[in-house]
Amino acid sequence: MFHKEGFKIIGTTLLIATLGLFATDKFVSNAFLQISLYAVLLFFILIVLQFFRNPKRNTKFSDQHIVSPVDGKVVVIEEVFEKEYFKDKRIQISIFMSPINVHVTRYALGGKINFSKYHPGKFLVAWHPKSSEENERTTVVVENKSFGEILYRQIAGALAKRIVNYAQEGMLVEQGADAGFIKFGSRVDLFLPLDSKINVSLNQKVKGAQDIIASLK
Repeated sequence: MFHKEGFKIIGTTLLIATLGLFATDKFVSNAFLQISLYAVLLFFILIVLQFFRNPKRNTKFSDQHIVSPVDGKVVVIEEVFEKEYFKDKRIQISIFMSPINVHVTRYALGGKINFSKYHPGKFLVAWHPKSSEENERTTVVVENKSFGEILYRQIAGALAKRIVNYAQEGMLVEQGADAGFIKFGSRVDLFLPLDSKINVSLNQKVKGAQDIIASLK
């Protein structure tokens, strides 16, 4: 299964690859060069297809816990001052996605969207300390009665040139459902209440909509 945000790119890639195969077959007579070009075109197709894959996940629905919004590696767990929305201290958990990870963003918590804002910006590498404040990004706040409000931030990386965010203020959303997409390299930050019980550790690999990031104490 592939994500709908990749349909145009996948179609364009297949068209270019098909034209490349015909051109190679017609204009390249050297057998070794032909095989090399075929291999390059096939590799190009496979890279695009794997990037836009959208695997089905079995989410354990609960208002008592937070699931990972994306696939990737936990690179930050720390107490910080969140200055855009909460304007107080929160626990930040950051998940870095490499180009080979699934790049679908999923709702970490079910509830009501209280805030959703897009910020244009730079394209620093996703692990840069200032990327969360200076890169292209979106900020979304979801609330339910059990956990209260949590904030997640999609952050574009050096390769990412477009963030897709489906969250709109006032929407009621389901935990684990499709919340958007970040094209070609990125990171997602979660900002949780200070009394949250954190269930992950640094450098741990997590799967979106499946692994539990935090729960209520």
